[in-house]
Amino acid sequence: MAENRENWGSKLGLILAMAGNAIGLGNFWRFPYQVAENGGGAFMLPYFAALLVLGIPLMYVEWMQGRYGGKYGHGTVGCMTYLQAKEKLGHSSAAIIGALVGMLVFSVTTLVNSYYTQIIGWTLGYSYLSLIGGYMDTARSTGEVFASYIQNPGMSITFWVIALALLAFALSRGVQKGIEAWAKIMMPLLYVLGFILIIRALTLGSPVNPDWSPIKGLDYLWSPKWNELNWQSALAAAGQIFFTLSLGMGIIQNYASYLKPDEDIVLSATTTVFLNEFAEVILGGSIAIPIAFTFLGPEGIESGVGLSFIALPNVFRMMPGGQFFGAFWFLVLFFAGFTSAIAMYNYLIAMLEEDLNLPRKAGAVIVFSFYILVGLPTALEPYLTKTAELVFLTELDNWVGNYFLVVVGLIEALVVGWLFGEKKALEELNRGGYWKVSSAFFNFMIKFITPLSIAILLVFSTRSYIKDGYFKWIPRFVENMPELVPWVQGARVLLFVILAIGFIEAYYTIQKKYGSAQIQKGAKA
Repeated sequence: MAENRENWGSKLGLILAMAGNAIGLGNFWRFPYQVAENGGGAFMLPYFAALLVLGIPLMYVEWMQGRYGGKYGHGTVGCMTYLQAKEKLGHSSAAIIGALVGMLVFSVTTLVNSYYTQIIGWTLGYSYLSLIGGYMDTARSTGEVFASYIQNPGMSITFWVIALALLAFALSRGVQKGIEAWAKIMMPLLYVLGFILIIRALTLGSPVNPDWSPIKGLDYLWSPKWNELNWQSALAAAGQIFFTLSLGMGIIQNYASYLKPDEDIVLSATTTVFLNEFAEVILGGSIAIPIAFTFLGPEGIESGVGLSFIALPNVFRMMPGGQFFGAFWFLVLFFAGFTSAIAMYNYLIAMLEEDLNLPRKAGAVIVFSFYILVGLPTALEPYLTKTAELVFLTELDNWVGNYFLVVVGLIEALVVGWLFGEKKALEELNRGGYWKVSSAFFNFMIKFITPLSIAILLVFSTRSYIKDGYFKWIPRFVENMPELVPWVQGARVLLFVILAIGFIEAYYTIQKKYGSAQIQKGAKA
């Protein structure tokens, strides 16, 4: 059982931290262009269907896994999965499953955060550039400004290291004084700044073109384009649900492991989903797109992933008070990214605390150094290649930021639904709860519909990956850039090294904590 394990200090702190975990950069820049590119309002049908079929059931599963593992002193998913899988399987098989999940989650929390923290550094750097007018000079395009920024290690690496240092400082103070305290500051500020930007966005009028206005931008975004509703848009919607709720990353379980034994996890998980969806659909859908459409027309929306760092700075150049509203925008992105990155960072600290018995402050410093080491190739690629293609980041993101999440989600649903079982799962889910998960919901959704839906998503995603050449030695996205192929291969080498470390660490930990007990049990039998 857990000994002297820290808990959340308040219900509010827990909810804000969990919401901050889920609310990330994807809510504000990924979601709007996903909607625009996949049928507008029509996209919301598969989006909300995926939320009901995948998002909410998996949130319940991960919250339950986390609190269950926390009772035994575990904040990492490998041991949690092992404990639940061994209810039906023997020690050896459960240990392999636990090690595989631990491996995938370790790769996600290590590699996603290695480049995610750099994007957070960009938002911090662009907040600074906004205030000093760094991209206001029309002599250079905003695309050139962005390329210059990421190709300047003195600028980009400095703000990346500042972001990492702030994360290390916050986490060195623990759950209540660190994670919870920062969430109580950053999450309210995120919503306040978000509402300020919404008000400004919706009162812009039509300063460039009579046909371009905030309301018409919202209409462009949300008007259903039924002819664009297809399997591809459905896959995009399901992928967005995984991405936006931070499912399959192990960080929900990690936060839930600090819950008190009788905390209401059903109500808390549902509240977290609501806060995330409000931030994504209402805030994310009502800021970037109306502003971009008002000044740039449909091109502003079609800029896709360049919306935040290339298209919107163009807008802030033309907008009255653009320097301040630009700073507000990038601070919103910074707060959203920081509160997600802190969860991934804490996962690695929990591994060091629980598996190597290292003090939290020492763990924070070690993880800081580890992220610098693993993240340097992504940081230096633009400088060394003199391009802004970022293929090292792209290759890592294709696997750890998208594909592995779905694989982990499928294993979680199968372990809880079929190995841990209905009786124990519902007992853990509903203990201390005002809202209860019914047996019918568990047997229909968590045992059948959710894993089946994830399996279908995984099959179609795999077909898409094969079509795009991600399983080939040279993926399609670098076929015409042979000089960048070594960076893709370097990303794959790093990925395999991290996977190997993750598997060995998780398997060793499971065997160290439970292997001898199983041997003794077998000897007595």
